[in-house]
Amino acid sequence: MASAHIKPVLLIDEAQEMHPNVLSELRILSSSDFDSTSLLTVILSGDGRLSELLRHEDLIPLGTRIRTRLHTEAASREELLELLRHALSKAGNAALMTAELMETLVDHAAGNYRVLMTMGADLLAHGMGREVEQLDEKLYLELYQPRRPVVTSKKKARV
Repeated sequence: MASAHIKPVLLIDEAQEMHPNVLSELRILSSSDFDSTSLLTVILSGDGRLSELLRHEDLIPLGTRIRTRLHTEAASREELLELLRHALSKAGNAALMTAELMETLVDHAAGNYRVLMTMGADLLAHGMGREVEQLDEKLYLELYQPRRPVVTSKKKARV
């Protein structure tokens, strides 16, 4: 590693799902010489349960070695709307979605950037299939409104 000037990085998503024994082994694998030499940088990503997991008695040594902790909260409406406008602008079509649709998407994203972008991608694919020039709330309702079963009348005609 020293001669190659390479330092490996291990990114673990959904780390709250890991078994404490595995996390403990990562601590041992990531350093040598009594923690004076770092062999591996480990980035743990997860939800609120990860913080709880790191309080586990067997993981206290690992928890004390974590240098930086970034706790994120749900994004605000303004942040989501700004991201959506930025993404549309960078994609080359800032007018692809109506303002009403953007507001609707932001309202239904639950403060989550990934949910917002996934809904936008789904709408784009649906709109491309319908060959629409602009994505609007009507398209949103087609895609996301729950389908109601069609009730048929079983009345018999009298002769």
